Amino acid sequence: MINLEDRNRKIIDAVISKANAVCPGSLALIGINGSFMTGDYYEKSDLDLLILINDDRGWQLGCSMIQDDLQVGHDIYCTRWEDLQYDANYEHPNISKLMDSKIVYCADEKYKEKLLALRQKAKDILEATFSGEDYKKAEKGLREAEHCYAMAMLSDESSRVSQWAGGVVYYVENAIAMLNKQYFRYGVKRAYEELNAMKKRPEKLCDLIEDVVSAVSAASVKEHLTMLMKETKAVFHQVKETISAEKKPIAADTIGGTYEEMYSNWRNKMYLAASTGNKHLAFMSLISANVMFAEISSQVDIGEYDVLGCYDPEDLQQTAHAYDHILNAYLGEYRKGGVLERRYSDIDAFVTDYLMNRQ
Repeated sequence: MINLEDRNRKIIDAVISKANAVCPGSLALIGINGSFMTGDYYEKSDLDLLILINDDRGWQLGCSMIQDDLQVGHDIYCTRWEDLQYDANYEHPNISKLMDSKIVYCADEKYKEKLLALRQKAKDILEATFSGEDYKKAEKGLREAEHCYAMAMLSDESSRVSQWAGGVVYYVENAIAMLNKQYFRYGVKRAYEELNAMKKRPEKLCDLIEDVVSAVSAASVKEHLTMLMKETKAVFHQVKETISAEKKPIAADTIGGTYEEMYSNWRNKMYLAASTGNKHLAFMSLISANVMFAEISSQVDIGEYDVLGCYDPEDLQQTAHAYDHILNAYLGEYRKGGVLERRYSDIDAFVTDYLMNRQ
């Protein structure tokens, strides 16, 4: 029986020897990560290495191979400093290679210091109080999960449904980890264990995921995906409600001109849609207005406006009136903040004022 420690040492020594021979100066350091770092290895475990390279010559050190005597495959791949610098920004939760790798070879002490500095940067981010920016990072994973969910629901072939379901599960797991400002330390084998330890998650997250991966038909997969997405989105909504976003007060420099823009862009379109029965024009106008209201309300304290609640495809005239009502409500907030809308009796009055105003 081959001693796994001896085997691992031979692989590491081979990488070092090849680096000295074919790309001297390219190899910065080597670290052990994966199961041999966590202690979860068994007789069929492959060796996961952080092979950190300084330049493109170092790519020659990469190699994939199968060890027949143990029937184990090894993927010896290289990592650039740029990759670890990205990981240090905590844009995703799969940063164990950066955070936990046990250094077993270092060409120069400066490389170890550089690696530890990147670890500290990520650690500082992870330990900082959860903020709106952290929520946005986590929400990116949720948006990816929503895309995969939509593609799964639109697919008919079982294999395609399964493919997109895998995407949903992957991005949901990542999004939940980001929502908790944690990263995965132990790999897929212990994913449920790590997810269950996270506080901000659906109560039965792992059961929901298990239902997806255990489903035997496309229809069943879709049903369980829907449950998973609903529960995940509910958690995100709860977390978002707790974030105390500091919004700017209403003032000329924060929302000046926006009422006039909303009036110009969509008010008359709404009444035109009503007079012509153009449901598409009415609906899409409200969609555009909703985007603008949402963007402003995310930054300025203007209150909440249910723009899409205006839409009644069976009564476009009432729809137009309802949009007018929202505009008037917004104008009220406008004026409370000391912002006056620009109104002129005719175009000549505008031109005179426009030319006199040098600001």
